[in-house]
Amino acid sequence: MTLIHDAVAGGASVLHACGELALSPRTYQRWTQGDEIKTDGRPDARRPTPANKLSPEERQQIVATCNQASYQRLPPSQIVPALADQAIYLASEASFYRVLREAEQLQHRGKGQAPRTVTHPTSDKATGPNQVWSWDITFLRTTIAGHFLRLYLVLDIYSRKIVGWEIHDTERAMYAAQLIRQACLAEGIREPGLVLHADNGSPMKGATMLVTLQHLGVVPSFSRPSVSNDNPYSESLFGTMKDTPTFPAKPFANIEAAREWVHEFVGWYNTTHRHSGIQFVTPAERHSGQHVEILQQRTAVYEAAKHRHPERWSRDIRNWTPAGEVWLNPEKTTSLRQEMRESAA
Repeated sequence: MTLIHDAVAGGASVLHACGELALSPRTYQRWTQGDEIKTDGRPDARRPTPANKLSPEERQQIVATCNQASYQRLPPSQIVPALADQAIYLASEASFYRVLREAEQLQHRGKGQAPRTVTHPTSDKATGPNQVWSWDITFLRTTIAGHFLRLYLVLDIYSRKIVGWEIHDTERAMYAAQLIRQACLAEGIREPGLVLHADNGSPMKGATMLVTLQHLGVVPSFSRPSVSNDNPYSESLFGTMKDTPTFPAKPFANIEAAREWVHEFVGWYNTTHRHSGIQFVTPAERHSGQHVEILQQRTAVYEAAKHRHPERWSRDIRNWTPAGEVWLNPEKTTSLRQEMRESAA
């Protein structure tokens, strides 16, 4: 711009001055419109390095951290909260994804398909633990062709904690009733009103099961007929279980081997796995209320990181507010369930 101004002041035309610099006169006019000179918007223009750009050493540290044995199987959405719990902040989750993508190390982890966002109408609401449970049965393969073990599993939808499980050879309402009774005893359920959601299988609607629920003051809730996704929390948990790297590639040799593996999985899921639906805290932490203090600590870590390098933050820090209420989507007709809830109360 200075060269063109000097040339024009010396008597040259704008057209010839721009031609000497291989610059279009229209570009020169666009730059000089208004009171301020515009920045060079050409694709091949040389631009200064942004002040908030990660250094090569910091980018290498991100890649090295993600390749550590404890993190190499986890996505950035799990790694970043785990580092924050250790008072370590390297970069934002988006920066982790960007650095891994440029290093050609970003791909979908696990055996399952990439998650999809699906919204449904809601009916039952949980604002704390032990208000709404969801349970279901899934098959586990055995070495005997055609023979499957049945995993009975009960989940608290507010905290995502597994509150009860058992494995049997068959599906019976008697087994389900016994499991629910044990789960209520373990969780100290004394007041009536707990909602237990399930699908329309025979163990869920068996007479023994319903009598047990009535005796415990538990309100049964069932999926709508011919709707396969009305029990999303249990189905999601089964998907997580069977997509974990430790899930046996070979069938279980016997029921004892299956119980041993599920026991280890439940311990990992409840106390180690940071769940994306509850702000990446463990189900046990949210169930006990410890998640509030943990998320406050993460906020402090992020605020300290922003204070050290404010030029790298174009917006506020990541929102670590505890997840709120949780909704469940059973059948649309709720009059019968409402009557049973009122009678149990």
